Amino acid sequence: MTRVPTDIFISGGGVAGLTAAAAFGSAGFSVICADPSAPVTSAEAEGADLRTTAFLQPSIPVLEAASLWAKLQPFAARLQVMRIIDAGGEIAEPRVIKDFDAADLSDAPFGWNLPNWLLRREMLARLTELPNVSFLPGIATTALLTRESEALVTLSDGRKITAKLVIAADGRQSTVREALGIPVKTNRYGQKALAFAVTHPVPHNNVSTEIHRSGGPFTLVPLPDRDGRPCSAVVWMETGPEVQRLAALPTAEFEAAINARSCQILGPLTLGSRRTIWPIISQIAARMAGERTALIAEAAHVVPPIGAQGLNMSLADLAALLDLAQADPANLGNAKMLDAYHKRRHIEVQTRVAGIDALNRASMIEPQFLRDLRAGALNAFYSVAPVRKSLMKAGLGLR
Repeated sequence: MTRVPTDIFISGGGVAGLTAAAAFGSAGFSVICADPSAPVTSAEAEGADLRTTAFLQPSIPVLEAASLWAKLQPFAARLQVMRIIDAGGEIAEPRVIKDFDAADLSDAPFGWNLPNWLLRREMLARLTELPNVSFLPGIATTALLTRESEALVTLSDGRKITAKLVIAADGRQSTVREALGIPVKTNRYGQKALAFAVTHPVPHNNVSTEIHRSGGPFTLVPLPDRDGRPCSAVVWMETGPEVQRLAALPTAEFEAAINARSCQILGPLTLGSRRTIWPIISQIAARMAGERTALIAEAAHVVPPIGAQGLNMSLADLAALLDLAQADPANLGNAKMLDAYHKRRHIEVQTRVAGIDALNRASMIEPQFLRDLRAGALNAFYSVAPVRKSLMKAGLGLR
């Protein structure tokens, strides 16, 4: 069978993989992107990803370079304030409320929030505008053979692709990473997350709220209004058995549960979508690159959904890789470029994965005296302005 040549082959057509295809295609590279599943681009369709993604400030230039931001911005909800509520007292009610306001850093919000299914729809629309990009839905990567000069990729339909650079964006069980023999370190928390949308009578005023009690955070993230009512995305992290129990509740009982857990800070919540369940782990690959191959996104690192870190770490991977590729396109995918990529990203990724791991463990704690210590720490950190600003900059990935 004829081998199809390309500059870059991307394994994985999730949000990170599609962004990478648009970014490298917009930069003039020839790109082939394949994913074993056809992207679901409607909220009502079976298999739709009802989670949302918050793009923080540093991610916007990546989207702009890919000519994606103009397509996405009209659908985005601004995230002006990150509110942390500790409700870990004897009674499930707010006892510490602290607001981290983006206005303390700049005129821009922390970021913008969009549904994942919509991101796929708009990103696919961008790829159709790029004649140098081919997207292959329903096609899996089955084998990878690398050598010093190029990589050979075998696809599930029998096609063979030769590429100067392979980008593994194929998730936490990455076929490409396994083919390279790169090990991972995984932490399991016994948690799962429920993701769904709600409407509520009190406007969110562009405030993203994390409510901490035990089991994990209950996070409300602003979405654009729905049918004239304020709307938010919710990620509720709890122990696996508890999530399964909650997911099976009738709607009225589930709404009673989310209203108790949310402390009704936005008034009574009304379920606005079906409920989906996602496993929670943290994971990091031992290396960010192998021969002719770069790992990005969940192929390289996985974190619990706290502080909008996951995809923004992935776009930082992409930004570093794109910068190196454009600086020396003649040597795309060679050992020097990929070693530089690993060195640029891996230490930061290790630090961020460790930080999110610590925050998640703190959010899970059950004993009352530890919950009291958590509330005291939140008060202490917030009260010192330089520390508060440093925490905000760290969350955005700014120096």
